[in-house]
Amino acid sequence: MDRAKRFSATLWRKYNSGKVPVIPDIKSRSPQEGDLLLERDPGAYARALAAAGAPALSVVTEPEHFGGSPELLKRITQAVSLPVLRKDFINNSAQLEESVELGAAAVLLTVSMLEKDLLYKLVEDALALGLEPLVETHNQSEIIAANRLCLTMTGINNRNIVKLEMDGGDVSNTEKLTGLVRPGVLIISESSLSSPKDVQRALKAGAHAVLVGTAILQAEDPVEMFRCLSESRMENL
Repeated sequence: MDRAKRFSATLWRKYNSGKVPVIPDIKSRSPQEGDLLLERDPGAYARALAAAGAPALSVVTEPEHFGGSPELLKRITQAVSLPVLRKDFINNSAQLEESVELGAAAVLLTVSMLEKDLLYKLVEDALALGLEPLVETHNQSEIIAANRLCLTMTGINNRNIVKLEMDGGDVSNTEKLTGLVRPGVLIISESSLSSPKDVQRALKAGAHAVLVGTAILQAEDPVEMFRCLSESRMENL
């Protein structure tokens, strides 16, 4: 398999098998919800999700607002064989090189955080390093910008990352934007998904996968919550 397509290929396989690709998002804390990992061992948590059938994982490494670190990413990639997405405010090629060294298969590049030329350069640099870029969008103009790139996957954030996802977004943003994404691109709905109903709405709107962090992390039984979300019935869509 082309290493630079491993993340999306894994999700496509899950989707085409009739199962819901739910990507658990591992983050230490959030500005809105506070501490999320609590005292859990990140590696053990990742292994439990992998054993439950997670097709891929996401790890937030941004330190100031989300309490992440490169070390957190390394612990996860060493704990599981799943493809792992690095989520951070990446804005230079050195961070891409570091992501490879830490074992990431994919990196998040956020349209609202990057000038157009820099976004294009980082996409090219990521691909050259064997990393698959997940370009994150939040509105129509950002979708248009992403469509100009030769992407394998696009993220639609239901919340506004510029506001550190502290706005009241919901799945309606996915419903509004999926039809604008270039055909053939894997669409991942991110944030504000907390129930099977939310997952159903995202898939019915045209998303192929969902990324869920807080709802799983805050559940009394995170593994059971993951299973509950991932067992949404796609054939009913």
